[in-house]
Amino acid sequence: MGCFLERSNAICWQEEGEILLVEAYGKECIRVRASRSLHISDERWNILPADNTASCIEKTGSSMRLRSGQLSAVVEADGTVSFHKADGSLILTEDWEDKRNNMSVLRRARCYKTISSSVFSIDLYLRSSVDEDFYGLGGVPDGKLSRKGEEVELVHKNGYCPIPYVISSRGYGFIWNTPSTGRVSFSEKKTHWHADAASQIDIFVFIGDSPDEINRKLIELTGKPSHMPDWALGFWQSRLRYECQDDVLAVAKRYREIGIPLSAIVIDYFHWPVQGTWEFDSRYWPDPDKMAAELRANGIEPIVSIWPTVDPRSPYFRNMRDRNMLLKSESGLPFFFQIMGVEAIIDPTHPDARAFWWDVVRKNYVSSGIRSFWLDETEPEMRPYDYGNMRMYIGNGQESSNIYAYYYTKAFYDGQRADGIGDAINLVRSAWLGSQTTGIILWSGDIPSSFDSLHRQVRVGLNTCLSGIPYWTTDIGGFFGGNPEDEGFRELLVRWFEFSVFTPVLRLHGKRLPYDKVDKQCDFDSFLPSCGDNEIWSFGENVYGILKQQIRLREILKPYIRKIADEAEAEGRPMMRPLFYDYPEDGNLRDYSDAYLFGSDIIVVPVTEEGKRECDVYLPSGTEWISVPDGKILEGGISHHVAAPLERIPFFIRKESQHSSLIDEIGGLYE
Repeated sequence: MGCFLERSNAICWQEEGEILLVEAYGKECIRVRASRSLHISDERWNILPADNTASCIEKTGSSMRLRSGQLSAVVEADGTVSFHKADGSLILTEDWEDKRNNMSVLRRARCYKTISSSVFSIDLYLRSSVDEDFYGLGGVPDGKLSRKGEEVELVHKNGYCPIPYVISSRGYGFIWNTPSTGRVSFSEKKTHWHADAASQIDIFVFIGDSPDEINRKLIELTGKPSHMPDWALGFWQSRLRYECQDDVLAVAKRYREIGIPLSAIVIDYFHWPVQGTWEFDSRYWPDPDKMAAELRANGIEPIVSIWPTVDPRSPYFRNMRDRNMLLKSESGLPFFFQIMGVEAIIDPTHPDARAFWWDVVRKNYVSSGIRSFWLDETEPEMRPYDYGNMRMYIGNGQESSNIYAYYYTKAFYDGQRADGIGDAINLVRSAWLGSQTTGIILWSGDIPSSFDSLHRQVRVGLNTCLSGIPYWTTDIGGFFGGNPEDEGFRELLVRWFEFSVFTPVLRLHGKRLPYDKVDKQCDFDSFLPSCGDNEIWSFGENVYGILKQQIRLREILKPYIRKIADEAEAEGRPMMRPLFYDYPEDGNLRDYSDAYLFGSDIIVVPVTEEGKRECDVYLPSGTEWISVPDGKILEGGISHHVAAPLERIPFFIRKESQHSSLIDEIGGLYE
């Protein structure tokens, strides 16, 4: 048995080899930290300071109880921690494996294996009920809405972006507050969180009467999302890649000629002469100032790709290396990537590196009229992914690499705001707790072009948006493997585009066949040719007609999208979310992801199977929904069989909403 120490506003417990601290952190939120080092760190990572830490501590028998509003934590004499609601009901408790009197515990709830004097491999075991579901955890493409029964690696990779937060169907939110690499598993009766290298266990538990209330507390802890500018709400055009300035202007001109509004056009990688110069190659981009001005004069925002990679041939390499602005390796040469040469990677966790980076970007891009950026490789991508061999300014990669993406985007957000660029937003490939405050749209990485991938992306989007990141997008059609001449891929592209109309950002991107002939691993010329065409007219006349219609639908929806983007900014409410989020009392929606909410007033049914032309949809109980475009009123609480022709996917507008007038305008598209 351990002992309790005197603390005025927290429960402090210790025994030989461990110290535990339990304290209130805002209303109905409790923070628990524990360490074998016998020191508790005050590092909050991206968690904001608490506005209210008022609590009530009382002794009950041999245990201590801390109350924070309707939530309480109980610490037993043996160190077991459990969480309860005001009515006494248990919502969460640690899981010890057979604690027997005067004998060794078979497996403790909190386990530590020493790596160094203050760093440990850590495990935390928690009990869960058989019928408990978990949602969130960021962008993990496992094809599931509920994480129950899954094991998730807590490591950032291309197309794989876990965020260590879940919301439980038992009415609580849970943050695993360490940027260490690790894993989490949700088995039938227990949850196991593991950190590969951390100084302490650090968790936050908070409750709410609804998923929306729990989400609001997550946003209170991690910060409100940045503003989504109006220009970002329309259609974005992108491909791998536009080879030169004339190509970009020609594509923009053709969109104007066909009468399709284009909100943004993206200039992808290797527009630079050498990696780590962060500038246009003047051989192919002779007058970027003129290009940006012409695009913006036509309502098109130019967006430019940024990589964190630095070639030794860059004029900045030696200076950055000598000033410790680059990632170091624990053993071997400090080159983590290879494409058109070997590259080091900038270390944005170093404040000097962030400031230096933005100064270069300001000089080479912002001065030419570029305001928003595609921040690629934000994991960072390495070959191989060996984070234990990576040394950052803030520590070893195993200890803290998952927060790399946050500092990457912070470098640009801080620079943009300091320079008065208020209407910028950046496209990124990885994120962490609090990244929503740094002006990002998270995209899901380089993913396959397949119906299975599309199915997974719907769930990726929902769980990402449940994890505090309300602005999310994906490569329409997938990134790898799409052949514009293949009818199967054309159908996939149409279905993906239709789904993306009802996501925060509508963005067409991909590496289309035929692929280029350059061997990127050994060719040291900086020029890379484009792959196949990827504009809306590139996939045949039938697809062209459907995509034009879908872009016009997006334009009709833009005032509604503006409204739900404003809700996301003000309250952190996800723009797209599972049906249970708004209708938690309907038990049929617990693990239902065949349809989802786009804002409060639209339900969307993405078609993710090849050849499918009809489907079943369950609509939430307690309300009625208007089918678009036929205007039929459908009852909630039951399933409906609906048509899903290729030219449109089923969606429904809530009858009681203020947006039901959209039906007549949308109906005109399909006449």
